[in-house]
Amino acid sequence: MIRLLKFLVLIGLMLVPSLAAAQDGSVQRTERIAAELVPMSQWAAPGSTAIVAVRQAIEPGWHTYWRNPGDSGGPTTLTWTLPAEATAGDIVWPMPERQRLKTLMNFGYTGEVYLPVPVTIPADARAGTTLPLTVKALFFVCSADMCVPDELTLSLDLPIRDGAAPLDRRHGAAIQRIVQTAPRPAGLTARITLGEGSATLTATGGALAGRDPGPSYFFPFEAGVITHAATQSGGYGPQGLTLALTPDSGLARTPGPVRGVLSTAVGNFEISAEVGPPLPGTSGSGDLAPAAEGRPSGNEAPSTAGFVQAALFALLGGLILNLMPCVFPILAMKAAALAGSAHDAPRARRDGLAFLAGVLGAFLLLAGVLLALRAAGQAAGWGFQLQSPAVIAGLALLMLAVGLNLSGVFHVGAGLQGVGSGPLARLGGTAAAFLTGVLAVVVAAPCTAPFMAVALGSALLMPWPMALMVFLMLGLGLALPYVLVSLTPGLLSRLPRPGPWMERLKGLLAFPMYGAALWLAWVFGRQTGGDALGLLFAGGLLLALAVWLLGLAQAERAVGRRGVLLGLSGVVALVLSLASAAMAVRLPAEPAPTPDSAAGLASAPWSTGAVDAALAEGRPVLVNFTADWCVTCKINEGGALTSARTREALRAANAVYLVADWTRRDDAITAELQRHGRSGVPLYLLYTPGKTEPRILPQLLTEGVVVEALASAGN
Repeated sequence: MIRLLKFLVLIGLMLVPSLAAAQDGSVQRTERIAAELVPMSQWAAPGSTAIVAVRQAIEPGWHTYWRNPGDSGGPTTLTWTLPAEATAGDIVWPMPERQRLKTLMNFGYTGEVYLPVPVTIPADARAGTTLPLTVKALFFVCSADMCVPDELTLSLDLPIRDGAAPLDRRHGAAIQRIVQTAPRPAGLTARITLGEGSATLTATGGALAGRDPGPSYFFPFEAGVITHAATQSGGYGPQGLTLALTPDSGLARTPGPVRGVLSTAVGNFEISAEVGPPLPGTSGSGDLAPAAEGRPSGNEAPSTAGFVQAALFALLGGLILNLMPCVFPILAMKAAALAGSAHDAPRARRDGLAFLAGVLGAFLLLAGVLLALRAAGQAAGWGFQLQSPAVIAGLALLMLAVGLNLSGVFHVGAGLQGVGSGPLARLGGTAAAFLTGVLAVVVAAPCTAPFMAVALGSALLMPWPMALMVFLMLGLGLALPYVLVSLTPGLLSRLPRPGPWMERLKGLLAFPMYGAALWLAWVFGRQTGGDALGLLFAGGLLLALAVWLLGLAQAERAVGRRGVLLGLSGVVALVLSLASAAMAVRLPAEPAPTPDSAAGLASAPWSTGAVDAALAEGRPVLVNFTADWCVTCKINEGGALTSARTREALRAANAVYLVADWTRRDDAITAELQRHGRSGVPLYLLYTPGKTEPRILPQLLTEGVVVEALASAGN
């Protein structure tokens, strides 16, 4: 009877006209809710599937409803008006809150919520036009004592352009997060067992196996199946979990499986529970913690535990970064400089802290720029600065200049790290230590240490203060060994005293800098082409001439001569060097090279279509997300991915090898990295036919890891 009265009240309220009124263009508003239709991406390509969302801004004290509203209310319904051949899919429902109202339990939303919807774009849509989308949205907006149906008509003119689109600046990241975290099937097996006045849900497999799933709750898709307000308790075992449910009158009349969302601490999963005996291995290991009411996991702000974990992983990743080859030249210079100041404790302490300040400042700046780009809707990831040919060219010339300085061609200071003459001389070695810290961070980006990818991927989903703290922990890990030695007099006293050996070491350390310059020039050539690389080589030659002339001018001044002509000639050569490099950067880039087979593997460019096509043929797919400036990537490709055993394993598994080359900016690759929780390369994915998600291989590959993974995929 109570349910019948609720239904009649709702029908009556639907006859009351909504108080909607347009405000701020596309935003429609009532006294209880404001709504608008917003895109996930800045544009859509012809023939693609775009994601748009109905954004709700719900007034305090009011709420709307999930697909199963619970004991009262009604779900949001959408009626679309679209151009010919454009179609709208179902709502991608985010996880709801459990809202207890006296003796009732509702499932719904408060505050701000996005309801994403996929929309297919006609293949004949013309780039440069817009696609008009209109939807009539009916919201049941309720408070503790009343419910009002608000009907609003929302519209959006979606731009049509070719190519992959970056995220919408205002709403894209929030919509993408919901699409990525929305419940979906995950290979779980579920069973519901009916008893006298009881029902038991068991689920096994996937992420539930071998762990405590934590607080768990079952949200049924259909009302009247279970008593929503009743407590759900249970336990877990080696294979999964058990939940005790209280059946409602509709459960016995349900002809097919009971479908819904199983929410746990390890994820939210869409399940379909067949009626039958309980599944084995779902109890005996412990009791499930009770699920708290309110916002479910995945909808709340990042937890303190998650932030602490990401910060610790970042610290560990920064420490391991010291072992990566791309930072060897810089850290070798720092080690030699430390030896030079080992018996001057105040100087060593000052330089150590200045180096730390440079590292932290550079990480803070890079992280701030990265977060700002992503907030503006740009598809950017860690190492984004090295996707710029201008940055690569500048770093190559800088490394060459540092090498020539270490070789004694010219002097920027009397010691390994001093800046003796010139404007920096007045700042002393502290300024040079600071700048060396900055340089270390810039060149460290190509080296992705273990734990860094997970930590940075998590950080980019956190609020910006937390994200910046994670990046600072990464910088602290990179600088920590040098700083600890510089602050420990006992360790400093064990280092040899300065002497002639230091000048020989200084000359030796020039060669890693020359190697770094050559490597950066090679990356520049891969990004731009042969003509641009030739101009950069000319710029490097002119730079060497310029610093040689300036070095001669320094020698002239040291013996009392002015050396004006040599100095002016050096300045002219320096200007010509920079002009040559600028011309190289401005040249149009040549077509990107196809993924080479120099690695010994027949490969093809990555795309989601190529993955789907191979899987449709029943073939496993190994995807290598790489970049020419990623040293870790090249080490893996030069070893684990080029061996005869790996080639044989690929043939035996009939696998397809795809390369996603991120050397140049590619928004599609960036989006795919983000989808797997990564902010940079390398990333190795192995897709197996019949499985919805790929296996993520370790960042540091070995031949055995690749061969074993391919063998399991082939079987």
